[in-house]
Amino acid sequence: MVLPEGCSDRSDVTTRASRVRMLASAMALPMLLALSGCGSAPNDTFDLSAVSTPVSTSASARNRQLLIADPSALKAVDSEQILVRVAGSEVQYLSKSQWSDKLTRVVQSKLVEAFEDTGRLGGVGKPGQGLAIDYQLISDVRAFEIATGGGDRGVVEISVKLLNDRNGSVKAQKVFRAEVPSAGSGSSAYVAALDQAFGQVTGQIVAWTLQQL
Repeated sequence: MVLPEGCSDRSDVTTRASRVRMLASAMALPMLLALSGCGSAPNDTFDLSAVSTPVSTSASARNRQLLIADPSALKAVDSEQILVRVAGSEVQYLSKSQWSDKLTRVVQSKLVEAFEDTGRLGGVGKPGQGLAIDYQLISDVRAFEIATGGGDRGVVEISVKLLNDRNGSVKAQKVFRAEVPSAGSGSSAYVAALDQAFGQVTGQIVAWTLQQL
C-alpha cells in the first residue's frame, strides 16, 4: 500500500516511540545508580570518657543512694553537634563531627559511670531505674565548647546542686569549670581537649558530692 505524501505507517510510528522509551530507560538507569551512590560522607562520631583524673577523696556514702537527674542545657549546647565559640557571642559547630548522642545524655551517662566506678555509694542511677533515692544530683551544663579566642581550648562548665530527696531542700551547690589547651587544630585534637576538661570536672563533681553526703 502506498501512503499519501506526508503520512507514515502507524506501525512505524509505534516502533520509533518504543525505541525512544527504551533508550530513555537505558539512559535513566545509570543516572539513578550514580545518584544513589552519591551523598555526604558520614560524620566522625566521638564519645567522652567517664573520668580521666583520680577522685581525690576518701569519703564514702555506702548507705546513700544517689539519682543523677537529667542535666539541663541551652539548646545551642544540647545537641549532637560539637560547639565552637568563635567570638564572645558567635558560635558555630565543628564540621563533619558529632557526639555519639545528645550531649546531656552523654554527660549524664558518664556521671553515673564515674560514681559507680568509685564503689563508695549504696546505689547510683538515672530516673526510672527504681532507686530508693536519698539525694538527687541536679546539673546544668553551662559550657561545653571549643573556645578559639586566645588559643584553642576545650572548655567545660557544669553547675550542680545536691538535693535532699526526703525534704526537697538543697544541701549544697557549686560550679565546676575546667579549660584544657588543644594539642592541635583537627577534630580529634579538639575533642581530646574537651574530653580532658570534662574528665577534670567529673572528678571534681564526684569528689565534692561524696564529701557532701
